[in-house]
Amino acid sequence: MNPDQNPEHILAASAHRNPYPYYAALAAGPALVFDAPRKLWIASSAASVKDVLGNPACRVRPVAEPVPTAIVGSAAGEVFGHLVRMNEGLRHDAPKLALQRFLAGVDLDRVQARTGALALQTAGQGALRGAALSRWAFEVPVMAVADMLGFEEAELPQVALWMADFVACLSPLSTPEQLAAAGEAASALLTRFSGLAQAAPAQPGSALARLQHEAAQAGWHDAQALLCNAVGLLSQTYEATAGLVGNSIVALATQPGLLDAMGREPGPLLQMVNEVSRHDPSIHNTRRFVAEATQVAGVSLQAGDVVLLVLAAAGRDPLCNARPDEFLLERLDREVPGFGHGAHQCPGQALGCSIAAAAVRALLVSGRLKDAASFSWQYRASMNARIPVFTA
Repeated sequence: MNPDQNPEHILAASAHRNPYPYYAALAAGPALVFDAPRKLWIASSAASVKDVLGNPACRVRPVAEPVPTAIVGSAAGEVFGHLVRMNEGLRHDAPKLALQRFLAGVDLDRVQARTGALALQTAGQGALRGAALSRWAFEVPVMAVADMLGFEEAELPQVALWMADFVACLSPLSTPEQLAAAGEAASALLTRFSGLAQAAPAQPGSALARLQHEAAQAGWHDAQALLCNAVGLLSQTYEATAGLVGNSIVALATQPGLLDAMGREPGPLLQMVNEVSRHDPSIHNTRRFVAEATQVAGVSLQAGDVVLLVLAAAGRDPLCNARPDEFLLERLDREVPGFGHGAHQCPGQALGCSIAAAAVRALLVSGRLKDAASFSWQYRASMNARIPVFTA
């Protein structure tokens, strides 16, 4: 793929070597552009993305299809249907408040320490690059969150395997075999979380006990929905944080002087990860489904219309972040559209960035990234996620 050529179309952009000039041209153009072959509107400037995210007529799921048809009736469909980020109104507000309070109470220092230990343990001995590095980037974040949620250390590799199977249900590219495996993984995860939840009242300091407490305080009394959202915490970590870890390694390999600077003083790694989440984020776009006639930036939208929000373009909009194409560690008032906006802003931003920083720090201090400039990679096939697949 020639990095100097534009992506073939908007849904191919996240896997393109360098989609950012293409995104810049989109963001500088009309607020909304209709892509007829893909039957969707594209919003790419920071202002238009915020307008759509703040419009109550623009929903996270189609009204007639709250759960993807392919997984209705499966355990994966049950989990999906309860996810806070996939619901609106009363099914969103109280659960989101509980999750916000729960995540705000997480001991990030402890999570970073555990992530570092798991990162080194999972890395094994010697060099780490190519396929092994890609696998490591997926496994470590989900193992760190599973550890935080109360799984025993011996269970963590199995949780990572379950999650690898489960996230297939979130992709329209998945095969029937992958969807069946996703259902089995969701069932296994719900069963294991149910056991942890039953033990939680006797362990008042445990993560699930705290989550149960915050749910009760917020007026969220659906125990099964709570378990589904515990699975959701793992699934959000699996791809989004893996991409953040991978793109941070790419930044160390490509940004002039960055590897040397971080090698001398890894303390600013969290700043680096925060800038990666803006400059080269792991989630490039998301969708909104129009439930009733509305207007965005003077454009009339009708019920049934679909809007693709190009979050990665919005983060490079000069009206959102000054000097947007520069990689700046000490960026004032950094805005990161990739973590959402308004009612659906991701409450796990601090946790995800902390885990990514701790994982990368473990590789840096162990010397496994000293040759990062010689790494090679391509990007995983995806219509919305930017996840490097290291090849050497």
